[in-house]
Amino acid sequence: MATLAYSATTAAIPKFAHNSVISFPKSFFFSNPNKPKTIFTNFTPLKSSSKQTDLSAIGADSPLSSTTAAATKSLKSRLRNNETLYGIFLLSFSPTLSEISGLAGYDFAVVDMEHGPGGISAALECLRALAATRMPAILRLPESSATWAKKALDLGPQGIMFPMIESQKSAKKAVSYCRFPPAGVRGSAHTVVESEDGVKKIEEIAAVDGVDCVQMGPLDLSASMGYLWDPGHKKVREMMRTAEKGVLKGKGGGGGAYLSGFAMPHDSPLDLKSRGYHMVSGAVDVGLFRKAAVEDVRRFKMSLMEASDDNDHETEQTKDGDDKYWSE
Repeated sequence: MATLAYSATTAAIPKFAHNSVISFPKSFFFSNPNKPKTIFTNFTPLKSSSKQTDLSAIGADSPLSSTTAAATKSLKSRLRNNETLYGIFLLSFSPTLSEISGLAGYDFAVVDMEHGPGGISAALECLRALAATRMPAILRLPESSATWAKKALDLGPQGIMFPMIESQKSAKKAVSYCRFPPAGVRGSAHTVVESEDGVKKIEEIAAVDGVDCVQMGPLDLSASMGYLWDPGHKKVREMMRTAEKGVLKGKGGGGGAYLSGFAMPHDSPLDLKSRGYHMVSGAVDVGLFRKAAVEDVRRFKMSLMEASDDNDHETEQTKDGDDKYWSE
């Protein structure tokens, strides 16, 4: 499982050469550290128009206006408002795809350093692209360690996701990586359950002070149970339900963590929402691109076949003369 820590009290300015990052004290930009981090909130998006002179602001009733308004709120505040958030995982480390994802209207993006090819420097470029669209970014670390947490938090994401959290002790340790000594709270955490052992201790993990979300990891869970690549197996799904109920049990008492998960072919985003999930991811950037690329090639080859059939048909028309028309 993994833990995600929301960065709520630092401001990072990733604008320097050689990917240098400087974290300024919270008072540098924000007088109240408890308020969500929003920079340039007075800027209003402009209409997209064919007229170069049309730079009028988007109206309050515009869909883009509501999307922009949502982006100015922190993930935690939206969860507290009982919203169900829909996000995307970014494995390509492409700033271009990151920007497209941000403009597409997702509620959040997870830049995945655990499974993707990029590290801190590549993640920084993705965060810059996402920041330009005002999309909240979450960094998934390659391992749960203080060193990785510190590097990631210095980039200024809204959340940090720690992998393979399997006990209350490891969850507390992950949260501690995000806190300033002696008592200042740097953020809170988000846990991903990826093993059978983690499920058995799910209530303890969800109860850790500072853990805001618990994300289910069905693929790793299925592997740990002996059903590799079969997250839809009956026993795996039963284990998932046990984990979900364990998390929701704490939330029902007014505390605990929120549920977060990834939609699967057998488990749609609406299915997750109906079971109490508040953060749902439904796609991976490289997967979307692969699907689109394969479909693009398929359409091209189909068009060639159709063109060939049309040519054959025209040849038959020439031979038959007035006996047959192409429109038939």
